[in-house]
Amino acid sequence: MTAYDDVDRALLLELGTDPRATVVALADRLGLSRNTVQARMARLEASGAFLSFERSIDPTPLGFPLEAFISVHVRQRQLSDVVDELRSIPEVIQAHGLSGTVDLLVRVVCRDAHDLFRIDGEILAVDGVERTETSLAMGELIPYRLSPLLERRT
Repeated sequence: MTAYDDVDRALLLELGTDPRATVVALADRLGLSRNTVQARMARLEASGAFLSFERSIDPTPLGFPLEAFISVHVRQRQLSDVVDELRSIPEVIQAHGLSGTVDLLVRVVCRDAHDLFRIDGEILAVDGVERTETSLAMGELIPYRLSPLLERRT
């Protein structure tokens, strides 16, 4: 893992503010040459600094206005099989493995409460799933962000 210097942090902060910024625009904003920014971007990409270049898409216009988090309890040693099955459920948009009493936290989108009930049933039907607990998301209060960490001096 490569540590970020001040130039890397400034570049990442700018990209966090404007992910579509061109190399030329970034160079101008940061007072750096285009070649420096291009080389830094290539190094950051090669080091795995960028998690995904996939655009975040609002599921509401697709007909999925509700979002829920489903805590999934899995039978021992069946986690990878369960995760493979969950991948086949289109409404599952994200899943995290957890330590503690819950094994998986699954993020789903749904059309309404009946759809959520159906999706939860699909998850419960997966071999290896023991039980689920569902919480309807009421709204995103703090979106994914790293700017505070990039700005903090340690």
